[in-house]
Amino acid sequence: MTSKPHIIIFNPDQWRGDVLGHMGNPAAVTPNLDRFVEEDAVSFSAAFCQNPVCTPSRCSFMSGWYPHVRGHRTMYHMLHPEQGEPNLLKILKDNGYFVWWGGKNDLTPGQDDISPYCDIRFQPEAEDFARWGLTPREGAHGGDLAWRGSEADDNFYSFFKGRLEKGDEDIYCDGDSAVVLGAVDFLRKYDGDQPLCIYLPLNYPHPPYCVEEPWFSLIDRAKLPRRAEHPQDWEGKPSILKGIWQHQRMQTWTEERWDELRATYYGMCARTDHQFGQVTAALRERGLYEDSAVFMFSDHGDFTGDYGLVEKTQNTFEDCLTRVPFIVKPPAKHSVTPGVSGALVELIDFTATVYDLTGIDPGYDHFGQSLLPVLAGESGEHRDAVFCEGGRRFGEVQAMERDSASSPQNNPTGLYTPRVRHQITDEGPYHSKAAMCRTRTHKYVRRLYEQDELYDLVRDPLEEHNLIDDPASREILTALKERILRWYMETCDVVPRQPDSR
Repeated sequence: MTSKPHIIIFNPDQWRGDVLGHMGNPAAVTPNLDRFVEEDAVSFSAAFCQNPVCTPSRCSFMSGWYPHVRGHRTMYHMLHPEQGEPNLLKILKDNGYFVWWGGKNDLTPGQDDISPYCDIRFQPEAEDFARWGLTPREGAHGGDLAWRGSEADDNFYSFFKGRLEKGDEDIYCDGDSAVVLGAVDFLRKYDGDQPLCIYLPLNYPHPPYCVEEPWFSLIDRAKLPRRAEHPQDWEGKPSILKGIWQHQRMQTWTEERWDELRATYYGMCARTDHQFGQVTAALRERGLYEDSAVFMFSDHGDFTGDYGLVEKTQNTFEDCLTRVPFIVKPPAKHSVTPGVSGALVELIDFTATVYDLTGIDPGYDHFGQSLLPVLAGESGEHRDAVFCEGGRRFGEVQAMERDSASSPQNNPTGLYTPRVRHQITDEGPYHSKAAMCRTRTHKYVRRLYEQDELYDLVRDPLEEHNLIDDPASREILTALKERILRWYMETCDVVPRQPDSR
């Protein structure tokens, strides 16, 4: 039996932190996670990502570095260990872990060999589907786009696909279903003596918004919380939000249509909760559960109708985008007080907690803080503030993503066009560089080229009223400006531990 804990990383994509039953959302159906938190784990109600889109967030939580440390602010700048950029998967593998990876990438360079990061990069084959008795499906991230309608339709940029038809099969076996079944198969047959790292970066609940039964009809539309509203003419909000809103063209949607979209997203979360239960059941079946550290968290959130928007942005930091589920169960030998914790935490604390649990010295300086004291109930506090950042400078062409597959230059009517069209030009401040400092009570956003933002989260939890010019808020604004400056100074760089000769 290995002396190091197994590390299970269940990592759904674009799951908002408020869509969890145990967080008090009456419309959320997440029984497996709710029971997990009630019995064995801690769920952090104030957990935040360090960038509101996939690749920068993943590079951050797999290194323990903020995006600004090495300029990880785009979808096309991955972690490069050969350039001195650490990657938790590689570090675990180099320290004797057997790493099984099933799911999306958005982390390592696509042109490079994957073997330094994992022992198995699972890709389902025809014999896997035959063994499961299932038909491979495209799911949310491929297949027929006829659901969009014509370019003139107000559904064209909505990402709303709706119900998936699974026929007479038990499940709709898309990529997520396949990798979860692959992980379960692997756990059932694994007989090695190495500690395991199971990495499951899933696609759901990333839009397009679509899910099969029973998840599609499972959500009670009447229980959905109210959507956040944007101010008149978007006063006080960053310009990119108004630009996306104009080009997504969903202004005529009724509340009933928004409810269907939102309920479908909630159904996607419910299906992912079910798949989490499949993984933990397999761990129990093989007697691995007690010796496993289980981490469930998302890389970022989703608008899902808030402010009349769908999808996400790269440089705005509303809680619907930056607050994420973050649930941790330590191995049985470590103390835990199950339940919900209100401690402010960041996703970079994931990396630090893994290093603490495994006793691994990663050989570099990072900015995460181990969560073990909070898990044990020794402290209800963790951080005084959390941070998120994104966007670009004028002239920073390499951050515009002009050559990406989703760029309007390559795909003028692609789903992401309403957002990406503002990232590939310096005409206007749309994609301005920005950073967020959030405490329990307030949020401050510093913007390089346009108006800053300040929100009183106690009185205005949906961030509908920017107080940046409010004289009564000057004292808290000054304090938050000082806090964000201190953060930049503390984390602006890392000095390599190995000195050069002179």
